[in-house]
Amino acid sequence: MTQRLTKVAPSSMYQIETDQWSEPYWKAAAEHRLVLPRCTHCGTFRMPAPFCHECQSQDIVWVEQSGDGAIYSFSVVDYPVISAVKESLPYVPALIELADAPGVRLISNVVDSLVDDIAIGAQVSLTWQDIEGGSIPRFRLKG
Repeated sequence: MTQRLTKVAPSSMYQIETDQWSEPYWKAAAEHRLVLPRCTHCGTFRMPAPFCHECQSQDIVWVEQSGDGAIYSFSVVDYPVISAVKESLPYVPALIELADAPGVRLISNVVDSLVDDIAIGAQVSLTWQDIEGGSIPRFRLKG
């Protein structure tokens, strides 16, 4: 049986759009740093958004993350929905639970990993996909 290595869709498929809440996230990503907002009122981590989902405060501090995490959920895409991704299969979108930010799950992809080794709970580490205008966080299975 052939071992299949996960791939990533072409960088031309992505365009980074920022607003006042997400700009610090994307600026750090361009430097290959993963940062997330933490509420200064209650300490809850979240993805960039105007209000804390726990206390509705808008006061935040940006905290750098290690990029370690675990696969919470995933899917293996073997058939191209659009022709632009035909050469990028298998493609594995995944929900990554970040180790340093309790409760935060980042939608990303598992790349450069054997499909048969991917499982819920598998440990992953951060890598980056450089695109025009920035960089996007991706994840690889740990050793």
